[in-house]
Amino acid sequence: MKVRVDPVLCQGHTGCAMTAPGIFTLRDEDGHAEVKDEHVPAAHEAAVREAVLSCPEQAITAD
Repeated sequence: MKVRVDPVLCQGHTGCAMTAPGIFTLRDEDGHAEVKDEHVPAAHEAAVREAVLSCPEQAITAD
């Protein structure tokens, strides 16, 4: 699975980083999410799917 965060759509709600802290980080300057590595280990796929579904801005995509 690969995951991406659209930096234009992300508003920094932080839910993804709380749901999958091993995958998402928050930028110091604005709190918006970034992906540590777009390739998601199998052990983190369920958390990433939850982050995708819970993002209020629909800024996260995974496939």
